[in-house]
Amino acid sequence: MAEKEKTIRLDIERFSTDPEDLLAYGFDASGLSGTAAVVAWPGTTMEVARIMRQARQMRAAVIPRGAGTGMTGGAVPAGGLPPGGAIVLSFERMNRILEVDDVNLTVLVEPGVVNGRLQRELAGYGLFYPPDPASLEFCTIGGNVAENAGGPRALKYGVTRDFVLWLEAVLPGGEIIHTGVQTPKGVVGYDLTRLLVGSEGTLAAVTKIRLKVLPLPQDVLTLLAVFGDVGASGEAVSRIIASKIIPRTLEIMDKDCMLAVENRGPVGLPSGAEALLLIELDGHPEAIKAEAARVIEICRMLGAEVTMAEDDDAREALWRARRGVSPALYQLCPHKVSEDIVVPRGNIAAMLSELKALAQKTSIPIASFGHAGDGNLHVNLLPKEKKDLTPVLRELFEKVLALGGTLSGEHGVGLTKKPFIQMEIGDAELDLMRRIKNVFDPDGLLNPGKIFPEAEPPA
Repeated sequence: MAEKEKTIRLDIERFSTDPEDLLAYGFDASGLSGTAAVVAWPGTTMEVARIMRQARQMRAAVIPRGAGTGMTGGAVPAGGLPPGGAIVLSFERMNRILEVDDVNLTVLVEPGVVNGRLQRELAGYGLFYPPDPASLEFCTIGGNVAENAGGPRALKYGVTRDFVLWLEAVLPGGEIIHTGVQTPKGVVGYDLTRLLVGSEGTLAAVTKIRLKVLPLPQDVLTLLAVFGDVGASGEAVSRIIASKIIPRTLEIMDKDCMLAVENRGPVGLPSGAEALLLIELDGHPEAIKAEAARVIEICRMLGAEVTMAEDDDAREALWRARRGVSPALYQLCPHKVSEDIVVPRGNIAAMLSELKALAQKTSIPIASFGHAGDGNLHVNLLPKEKKDLTPVLRELFEKVLALGGTLSGEHGVGLTKKPFIQMEIGDAELDLMRRIKNVFDPDGLLNPGKIFPEAEPPA
């Protein structure tokens, strides 16, 4: 880190105004970018509080940042910055696992802990933290909390919000608050913890997180079902759930996704198929064998070829392929636009049909993959050249809402979805959200410009 400029000094040890640092921390996985005045790397909660107080004095925005893996521009210093510019608040130094409580089945972490590292650490205790975004080897728990991240295992176990028991956070004025409980139950006062989870860093900066964890499942069984028809794969999802079997994962990849993965680096996915389902069951070995037999029967009735992963290596190869879909599509189409829509899982087949029709109508290829078991599809528009896709996205979202769905399952709103938020959220509800934001952040300095569409000018 080069010598710090004299014009901006923060009341902590580690910060930078070097152009290369400002550039590196000015963008995220959305492809959007902005420019900060300074990047800060706090090491303690007290340093975060000092930055917040100083930012208010400077009339500067504070942009909390995990690993920059977000897909909607939530960590980008852009979108109506105040006169003092923006301070990017990177939590990468606050990366300690503070406590593993294997009696009460909780873990206390700082926000910069990488999800995959936590998974491996807990496994050594025979424990299990279910939320597992595709970016788990890079994304942080703090970022997961900000976006209420999910992942393939959300079908059976739920999303980040379902595992956050307690938070320490710093308000824009520098006040340190503690929300939630350390016990399995607690209903004293308003549930501020669940309000902060998924608030995209617009209400407070989270500095400690206590998570609920579970015992590791006794066994895991992985199936690959290959379909000659996309609609049949969607129907299989509905029938599996209707049979009262809840797999821990029920993932879908269409033909374009499979081709993209194989073109990037062959992993042995079937050629000529229209779609595949990656299905995992966990629990008691005898119980999941019986469930697997029923799942195989359902898939074969719909024309699928089904195989079972023979060992951990084969299972991991399938998951590498699944987690490699998004980068493979990006390599195929660097200006792809990715959306994470959700519909009721009984409408998965209908949504897949709508996507096929939309691709034909617009002549824009659409590749889809994702968490079919809970209705969460990652829809990727792949235009031949970079262009404004707003009309296509609006039509896509209209179809999603008509099927009883929602515009985002785990990526949040950030910058990219705020032009569409009023398609789903009514005026009264949006006004209430704005008022909540104002209570936490009356000066509008914490991650400004995110979530809310630009206010209409007064008449």
